[in-house]
Amino acid sequence: MDKQVVGAEQELEATRTAELAERVIGNLQRVIHAPDETLQFSFLCLLAEGHLIIEDFPGVGKTSLAKALARSIDCAFSRLQFTPDLLPSDVTGVNVFNQRSNEFEFRPGPVFANILLVDEINRASPKTQAALLECMQERQVTVDGVSYLLPPPFMVMATQNPIEYEGTYPLPEAELDRFTMRIAIGYPPLAEEAKMLSVQATDQPLDRLESVASAEELMEAIDDTRRVFVEESINRYVVTLLRQTRSDSRLYLGASPRAGIALMRVAKARAIVSGRDYVEPDDVKTVAPTVLAHRLILAPEARSSGLDAEDLVRSVLERTPVPV
Repeated sequence: MDKQVVGAEQELEATRTAELAERVIGNLQRVIHAPDETLQFSFLCLLAEGHLIIEDFPGVGKTSLAKALARSIDCAFSRLQFTPDLLPSDVTGVNVFNQRSNEFEFRPGPVFANILLVDEINRASPKTQAALLECMQERQVTVDGVSYLLPPPFMVMATQNPIEYEGTYPLPEAELDRFTMRIAIGYPPLAEEAKMLSVQATDQPLDRLESVASAEELMEAIDDTRRVFVEESINRYVVTLLRQTRSDSRLYLGASPRAGIALMRVAKARAIVSGRDYVEPDDVKTVAPTVLAHRLILAPEARSSGLDAEDLVRSVLERTPVPV
């Protein structure tokens, strides 16, 4: 096929996906009073076929963001409130004996949805948390030796309270590494918060939110994102960033190869949402803190000095040469 024709098709795909992102993010803004970048990150995670963890204080709109995203793209939504007594079968589903047919039937659990909201993920036992690992990595559930595929698109959005740890089970590194991004919503500006009081005291904007895209459009956008071009120098740049975290004395554990794959996928998503069919270094730099920070383990000296993982990621970005 002619290179000009291929280039024109790729530009058309980028424009189409950028328009889709604008519609979805604009729809989210009607309900969630958060920085535009935060809302964009949640959609980038969806385009990158990733999973999102929202770590913030109670009452800032974590649950509303997940619901609004699901409604915006007309996808099946399911919610799980993680508690200490929750069982893995409550997540994945269970085989139930049918007396009429005299055989066992599989009854799907809440995980069989396009967007799964897991509220307070760190309140469930490690055994129940582990029930999500296969779902997140393999996009399937295995019950009694039989595997069931999850419907695409599939995304886990988990919430976590950063100030209350009594009665919680910290997420193991293997599970954190499967979350593509970690974001925080934060408190809204003064004017926005005052507007929320006047609007939501009499009405619930989320109840009136309508979809602005179909699941088929989203799957097309995901396919377009996969085809975004990445130059070899960008690949080397990402690998250099990963190796810098592994050799940093302030870090006990650096970024894994899975982190690099996630970083590249989200960078491709940002590129196409920006209307480009190729990745720039700025795409990598913009999304790196939200993709890498939660995967890193700080050394005791760094923690005691008041540093956090996002500061270290920005430090690594500053001292890593950018490809020209």
